[in-house]
Amino acid sequence: MTLRTVANFDVDKFLNDALRFVNSPAVWGPACNTYEDDHGFWVQAALPGIDRKDVEIVYEDGVLTVKGEGKDDVAGSNRTYFAREIGWGGFSRSFMLPNNVDTSKISASYNEGILKVQFPKREEAKPRQILIE
Repeated sequence: MTLRTVANFDVDKFLNDALRFVNSPAVWGPACNTYEDDHGFWVQAALPGIDRKDVEIVYEDGVLTVKGEGKDDVAGSNRTYFAREIGWGGFSRSFMLPNNVDTSKISASYNEGILKVQFPKREEAKPRQILIE
């Protein structure tokens, strides 16, 4: 018996894609970046083709949730897809935030399909330099 290696085949992705069609409407999570700088924390979410009015951002008990719905522009069509990687249907992603976030100053912007949410650090949590006398 000979075993063959199939290059660039991701079994998890294959099964997730297959189940996406079985369990319509699809639930997916957008690709996200999370990072910290000197001033605060950031979450960026890729939401291509999704209108800002279809996105909801909720902050509750230290957890940020981005959720909404992407519309399937070809529902009911007779297309045969060879790859279908752009998410549609309901989506949701949640992130636990550190306790040094100034929740009164959370802001969000949406530009060219990228949602960006900023969580400034509380002033007392920001690093400060101490002078030696």
